Amino acid sequence: MLLPIIDLDIYRSQSLDSPAVVEECNKAAEALITYGALLLRDSRVSEDDNATFLDLLEDYFSQPISDLQKDERPEVGYQVGVTLENTEKPKCAVDEPCLSVISRLEPDQRPLDITAHQPDPKCRFFWRMGAMPPYDTQFPALNASNVVPQAESLKDRWAPTMEKWGSAMKSAVEGLAQMTAIGLGLPQETFTDAGKYGPHLLAPTASDLVKYKEKDTILAGFHTDLNFLTIHGRSRYPGLHIWARNSGKRILVRFPPTGRYLLVQAGKQLEHLSGGLIKAGYHEVVVNESTVETIERRKSEFPDRPLIRISSTFFWHLSSDYDLAPIPSLAKRSNDTKVQSSNMGISTGELEDTIYEPMKVGQQVQNELKHIKLMA
Repeated sequence: MLLPIIDLDIYRSQSLDSPAVVEECNKAAEALITYGALLLRDSRVSEDDNATFLDLLEDYFSQPISDLQKDERPEVGYQVGVTLENTEKPKCAVDEPCLSVISRLEPDQRPLDITAHQPDPKCRFFWRMGAMPPYDTQFPALNASNVVPQAESLKDRWAPTMEKWGSAMKSAVEGLAQMTAIGLGLPQETFTDAGKYGPHLLAPTASDLVKYKEKDTILAGFHTDLNFLTIHGRSRYPGLHIWARNSGKRILVRFPPTGRYLLVQAGKQLEHLSGGLIKAGYHEVVVNESTVETIERRKSEFPDRPLIRISSTFFWHLSSDYDLAPIPSLAKRSNDTKVQSSNMGISTGELEDTIYEPMKVGQQVQNELKHIKLMA
């Protein structure tokens, strides 16, 4: 199935009080409430820029491990630079609420078994996008300076490529954040003001499809994202599954065959701020039949390119020092929705009461990083 498609061009080209903009903003909010995800159309997105970005990251992750290790920064929780494979652990492998969600899904809709799963066999690079806070943040490790790879074949094209594609993703997701605020009955800038100095991260994730090519290999175990909104461009290799909140059904993510689209998913900060009205979306990345078929096709069509799956991903965050607490109007709506849905047989475990304690965003991020073994 295709997720709801939200047209950012309508929002950008017309006045906020136009019926078309109001309708599209309402659609955006309802899509996130219902599915936790949507497809975003943005005519400014360049597939050529995405391809250049994917090429760069394929080249980067094909380097020897000794070169990649130079870019690790474990002292800041790997929040800039590279995270190598078998470092990050999927939280849901041991997290009781996650395991409860899995147990309530129909057996044929469950993710691949992660209970005995080792740390994810994926690598990742974090490139910070956005302004540093103009004040002394309480969370300097979450606001560290970027790392630039030093290989001669990479360093000159690294920052321009990352900034160009990252800026396109950031602009698109901030437009959607404003649309969602309007659709929820909030001022347009509610979320973008809260994330003005967020440690937004262009976050390409890499999986070696020479080593990890067997069907049903878990590349990224069943999990939710800790940030506010996650946005993805097209990957060259399929394998991303998401779960729709309203049905508990597993969806193989497919972009429309043509057009300029991005996938957006809700994260934990949006769930917290909305008092659970919008839930962080569960997802996994695995080697499925389509992945295997694509590997064989790419080997034939591009024999000189590395067989590495790169996710074209961007994590949009609220500012680390922002006070994270449910917005009263959204928390009330969330509670009303639970009452109305209590007899609908929803099987994803979402009806359990969750307490969203007030805290700084940075504290929420650090708590999540400890769960997935990226921060001591």
